[in-house]
Amino acid sequence: QYTHSKVMAGVAMDRAIKAVEMFGAEGHAAKWRRLRDEIHAQVCAEGFNSDVNSFVQYYGSRETDASLLMLPLVGFLPAPDPRIVGTVDYIQRTLMQDGFVQRYITHPDIDGLPPGEGAFLLCTFWLADNLSLQQRHSEARDIFERLLHLRNDVGLLSEQYDPGTRRFLG
Repeated sequence: QYTHSKVMAGVAMDRAIKAVEMFGAEGHAAKWRRLRDEIHAQVCAEGFNSDVNSFVQYYGSRETDASLLMLPLVGFLPAPDPRIVGTVDYIQRTLMQDGFVQRYITHPDIDGLPPGEGAFLLCTFWLADNLSLQQRHSEARDIFERLLHLRNDVGLLSEQYDPGTRRFLG
């Protein structure tokens, strides 16, 4: 029961409702609204761990996942919501590596991935977005500028970055 996947299922329902209500698409908006609201309530109840004051990677976990930085960006909860503020702070404490955000801590027995992935640059941009939405503009600007300084000679970034070797990965 991955929290981000559940949130995105709720987002899909929300967008389907909007397609019906705003654009006249065919569909069952009332049924989808109930499902969206059920998903939202479930994620808030089971995807948030009050012990770590953060949304977590999967229900019952204590670990986080940088994909949870998408919650305010897709409209699941507003960025200033205390649960989002706690999630952003927890991600900064646990997933930051040399000023960049790792996607999550890998565990071969859970995700089948070996340790050692680089920092995910898109997740680091999401962190900057969240900080800006929380009126933490100076922190957001610092992160954004750090990311801009990584661009190659034609202005491109890769998916991942290894701060230790200062190389693009992925």
